[in-house]
Amino acid sequence: MKDRTPSSATGILSCFVLHLDIMVSSPSPLHIFLVFLRLGLTSFGGPVAHLGYFRAELVERRRWIDEATYADLIALCQFLPGPASSQVGIAIGTMCAGVIGGLAAWLGFTLPSALLMIGFGYGVSVFGDPASGWLHGLKVVVVAVVAQAVWQMAQRLTPDRLRATMAIISAMILVIWSDALVQLIVIGCGGLLGWRFLADNGNKNAHITSPITPRAGLFFSILFACLLIGSFLMTIFAVHPTLTLLAGMVRTGSLVFGGGHVVLPLLEPVVVGSGVLSGETFIAGYGAAQAVPGPLLSFSAYIGTVAAVPPGGWIGGMLALVAIFLPSFLLVWAVLPFWAALRARPEVQAALAGVNAVVVGILLAALYQPVITSAIRDPADVAIALAAFAALHLWHVPPWLIVFVCALVGAIRG
Repeated sequence: MKDRTPSSATGILSCFVLHLDIMVSSPSPLHIFLVFLRLGLTSFGGPVAHLGYFRAELVERRRWIDEATYADLIALCQFLPGPASSQVGIAIGTMCAGVIGGLAAWLGFTLPSALLMIGFGYGVSVFGDPASGWLHGLKVVVVAVVAQAVWQMAQRLTPDRLRATMAIISAMILVIWSDALVQLIVIGCGGLLGWRFLADNGNKNAHITSPITPRAGLFFSILFACLLIGSFLMTIFAVHPTLTLLAGMVRTGSLVFGGGHVVLPLLEPVVVGSGVLSGETFIAGYGAAQAVPGPLLSFSAYIGTVAAVPPGGWIGGMLALVAIFLPSFLLVWAVLPFWAALRARPEVQAALAGVNAVVVGILLAALYQPVITSAIRDPADVAIALAAFAALHLWHVPPWLIVFVCALVGAIRG
């Protein structure tokens, strides 16, 4: 009996550990939602930081996927337009529990920031005189945030003279002509120049085994194409202001290359140019978005909440949120089955490198208009923006703290 008891206890413990391992390796959609909800509540610091949190939680701690697969998912989502960290989450959820798992991962990661931005939208509606000091402080924050994004993206995406020149020329064009159609032309030209002149020498081996079948991937590809074409048609024919706004969200979500901050120049003509929001309210909301955890594209929930088109409020916020993220779902599910073949084609990678280079220029143009032109009104604003940039870029002060301090300084200055 003395010999059998430890053996029995060990057997029970082994079964329990095995059961836990099965749970970790094959999480349910509810489990995925809860894990990503915690990540959505705690993941401050932008997309790069999000990917670090994901790796620590999902690769090292829970072992839902291995290191090689995770690295390849990052490569896939950097290849696709859209918010990379959210798409990595969608892809991990999909690989663990299919399409429902992908939806659960996105909902958990996005819900906290979306609710916070909707709440901020209600606050702006009640207390948000565009001339108020605290809102102006938020606009000054955006100068520092976008300047840092331009700096970091330029180092990563324009490492040679050709790509740096492409970025500068695209910025010059868009400072003069900031129309959404011109942005699309610039992105297309960047892809053509990259395909023609940039050679890709990256790793061509893929480690993803897709749970999405090629037939399903083709279906999602067609659905994405129809959605994108429909968004252009709704904008051209201006069927209804609400549909036009949602179409702009879909189009923006389909064209965000290079990082989440690129959403700023893409959304500005859609939202401010059409009169849905004032430039001041738009920039102030973008500043507030820097202080919340989770994906930056939750900024769309704020826009839908305060938009001067129906339905507005939380319903409008949720509709805008779904519209801007819908292309990300369709693209991840469309490309997952074909990623190994796509990654092996150097011309595809070269075209993407060209697109990413001109995206740096698009963001550089946005730093001037609308960011600096709407936020900087006197020398004190320049000093505050420089201090915020130094705190963010040199001293790595948490963005939420910088946002709070700048809003407070703005309120004191009046």
